[in-house]
Amino acid sequence: MIRIKRVYDAAAAADGARFLVDRLWPRGVKKETLAINAWIKDAAPSNDLRNWYHHDLEQWPEFRRRYFVELEANPASWLPLLEAARDGTVTLLYSAKHAEHNNAVALMEFLEERPHKRQVR
Repeated sequence: MIRIKRVYDAAAAADGARFLVDRLWPRGVKKETLAINAWIKDAAPSNDLRNWYHHDLEQWPEFRRRYFVELEANPASWLPLLEAARDGTVTLLYSAKHAEHNNAVALMEFLEERPHKRQVR
């Protein structure tokens, strides 16, 4: 199971493996206090795409399309997330203010559509 959660929300046992999926470290969060398994910045949108989108909700469909193209070109960045999801719950952490329109939402959708998720180890 893949979930998403804002990085500023408290960690919980139900989160399972927690992965930060932002390109930049979240403001005001100390590295030693954030309970994460890994920071997977390569699974985040490129700086160019992130700056282009800048959380303009009118651009959301095009952002998703461009982001999915980037992800398809770099499977090494997201395959570890699928592997972890096969073993249990995975929570993708993000810092954006928009709960419904952020890279973690798009990444979760992308991962859930991958046929690799249905394969058994």
